[in-house]
Formats: sequence, C-alpha cells, structure tokens
Amino acid sequence: MDSQQSTIIKVENLSKSFTNKNKKIHVLDKISLEIKQGEIISILGESGCGKSTFLNIIGGFEKADSGQVLLDGNVVNQPNRKCIMLFQDYGLLPWRTVLKNVELGLEGLKLHPAERKERALHYLALVGLKGKEDLFPHELSGGMQQRAGIARALALKPELILMDEPFAALDTFNRYYLQDELLRIQQKEKTTIILVTHDIDEAIYLSDRILIMHPNPGHIHREIKIALSKPRDRSHSDFQYYRKIIFEEFHFNHPNVTTEYYI
Repeated sequence: MDSQQSTIIKVENLSKSFTNKNKKIHVLDKISLEIKQGEIISILGESGCGKSTFLNIIGGFEKADSGQVLLDGNVVNQPNRKCIMLFQDYGLLPWRTVLKNVELGLEGLKLHPAERKERALHYLALVGLKGKEDLFPHELSGGMQQRAGIARALALKPELILMDEPFAALDTFNRYYLQDELLRIQQKEKTTIILVTHDIDEAIYLSDRILIMHPNPGHIHREIKIALSKPRDRSHSDFQYYRKIIFEEFHFNHPNVTTEYYI
C-alpha cells in the first residue's frame, strides 16, 4: 500500500456501551485507527468482541458514546452514499429482477432512466452477471445473489464498502471464487473495503492489513500488515506463517480450545 495515498477513514478514540436489563455493557473501548484509500482491511475476532458494532458505527448506522469517525474529513453521524454496507443475506428484493435490484440504489439520484440502466448493466457485467439481468433473485444461486448485491453497491460508486461476513453462507468453492472476484473488482475500481470475518484464511487472502480485536471490552489488540503480493497462494509457507501468527493470538487467550475451532 502506497504510504502517499490519502486517508479516507479516521477513527478517533471511539467507545460504545449498551444497556441490558439495567446493566451497562462496555462493547468498544477507545479505538483509534486510520485507513488509506484503496486498502482492504479485515477485522478479525471471536463472537462478541464488537466487530459488527464497530462496522455499524463506521457506516453511521449506530452512534458512539464518545469519539468520532471521519470519512474524507467529515464526521459520520448517519448513513450516506459514500459508504455502503453489504451483508451475508444479500438484501435483494424478491419481486424485482436482478437489473431492477441493482437500479434500486440509483433511483434517488438525478439520472435519466437510460443512464441508470446503462450503469446497472455495466456493473452486472463487471461481476459476471451479464445475461442474467432479467432473472429474479430466486432464480440465482447464492453466489450469484451475492454478486448482484456487490453490483448494486458498486453502482452507487461508493468510496467505502463495509462487508459483514459476506461470504459466510456460501460453500467453500463459491467463497473462494467470490474472494477472487472481489479482489479483481477492487483492483479495477480502487474502492476501499472494510471486512468483518471469523475466517483467518479469508482475512489473510484478501487484506492489506488485519485488525485483531479482543473482547471485554472490544479493542484492537494487534494490527498485522500482510506483506504478500496478490493473488495469494494459500498453500505457500509465507501464507501459513501469517496463519500461525494469527492463530497464536487467539490460542494465547483460549489455551484449552483446539486448533480446529479457529481454522
């Protein structure tokens, strides 16, 4: 990652708590970080460490108790079109065709219908769905539905895409295929991506940097820069070296948990 690239996201001393049955639960504690334009950042950690809450605050869907998030130097206090969230449930409307689903986010923009359609078709082709535009979501495989979701996000030309376990519901082959597709598209579009995942291999394969979060309260315990060229070979010793480092971060805190739990 070029050190001269501009900072797109700046998180400053972010903390968040929730109240449950009159008990205050400290979810995030004093998180600070910067993310450069064009980076892919993975947030890796066990369930309950605040990963998704952190992502929601970055996207403006939740408010922090203290601290702030800056997107392009502007304070994030509500969702905006510069930042799009992708979930693992795809979020496609079943009564709309693939094309109309991708056009959905564009309908609030001042675009001529022909221009809106042209942009939607462009991004459907980019994700490999050319010729599928008149199908309905139930006629697509899970992997194709996820690609349609990615096309819909890209059509808005966001500066930042937030992804919360986007490939978790897919089988291994579709997951690997979409990881490669995501890298290809990201390199072409130069979009910044923040990805929440439980999958160590996915984090290493996709990311420029991995942020390891620990719980109680959630905080960034360690940042690991992945100094490997893309695309990456999962069987290479260098890939396995990072895998070992990351696994040891979790095994240290859970010495009685077997290796298979984290792999």
